[in-house]
Amino acid sequence: MRDAVMSALSTVNDPELHRDLVSLGMIERAEVEGGHARIKVNLTTPACPLKGQIEREVREAVLNVPGVDAVSVEFGATVRPAAQPALPGVKHVILVGSGKGGVGKSSVAVNLAASLAADGAQVGLLDADVYGPSVAHMVGQSAAKITANAERKMLPLEAHGFRFLSMANLSPAGQALVWRGPMLHSAIQQFLKDAAWGQLDYLVVDLPPGTGDVQLSLTQNVQVTGAVIVTTPQDVALIDAARAIDMFRKASVPVLGVVENMSYFVAPDTGHTYDIFGRGGSRKLGDYPLLGEVPLETGVREDADQGRPAVLAHPDSAAAVALRGVARTLAGQISVRAVHQNLASLPDQLTVV
Repeated sequence: MRDAVMSALSTVNDPELHRDLVSLGMIERAEVEGGHARIKVNLTTPACPLKGQIEREVREAVLNVPGVDAVSVEFGATVRPAAQPALPGVKHVILVGSGKGGVGKSSVAVNLAASLAADGAQVGLLDADVYGPSVAHMVGQSAAKITANAERKMLPLEAHGFRFLSMANLSPAGQALVWRGPMLHSAIQQFLKDAAWGQLDYLVVDLPPGTGDVQLSLTQNVQVTGAVIVTTPQDVALIDAARAIDMFRKASVPVLGVVENMSYFVAPDTGHTYDIFGRGGSRKLGDYPLLGEVPLETGVREDADQGRPAVLAHPDSAAAVALRGVARTLAGQISVRAVHQNLASLPDQLTVV
């Protein structure tokens, strides 16, 4: 009976990887007792955007096996690392950039981290905007101070289920940092390699605006899985977003997709939709996946000022739903890349011993 169930499961493909669950090693357990089949599927990310489709197709396939009357489907998840892991213990580094300020890049980065963590991933968030750090405020930890462990490594702070580091927790509030390039480079090095991040599935990096020293230091010193571009729809933002894309291209960093933030506004009193900054302009950036269109909502700003990611504070709001969709689509993109890289690294013919 188990062989028949496994045969049935081999007809179910992962919708993003386009290979069957059995050959991908995603069936952790398949047991049949008294006509009741219990299946455990080990997903490639806990933030899998197509979990519902996989569950439905698994049930349909197994119920077609003679003698099976009921199916229970359980899910686990193990994020597949990149072929070349980013840092010891860190499977993927994701850069969130914009090319310019004022487009909500930090808000998107914080909500990405919170969303991935809420889905069950081990997540870190690095505030690499050394001159204008805002992550600590957005997660309600402005007063917290970073300490070191016995090995003199910085201990990331924790908030909302993820770990984070920010210069705001190392320098006095309101104090301007007047640093040249070498000092920025050293700070980024310490945040990456002299911090006890532990085991992480994803390290989200909130980049400063522009295409300067911090971006160069990151791309030269760590193996980056890819970058997310945050923009608003109007041309003045798209011009700088295009520059950020060009920078990542020159640094050989894949662009995983684009987030169109403040894409539209729905008036709460009338329900009428206004395209305040235009809409759909992100498609002008080229043939990159559109990870999501996030509406302009007062609540997102209010939640950030109160130190709460919108995806946790108001999960049913349109902006939070869009941001959760961005995080899950991004996680799916990363899984596809990781699995394909690892499959490509296998020899064409395995030696039979």
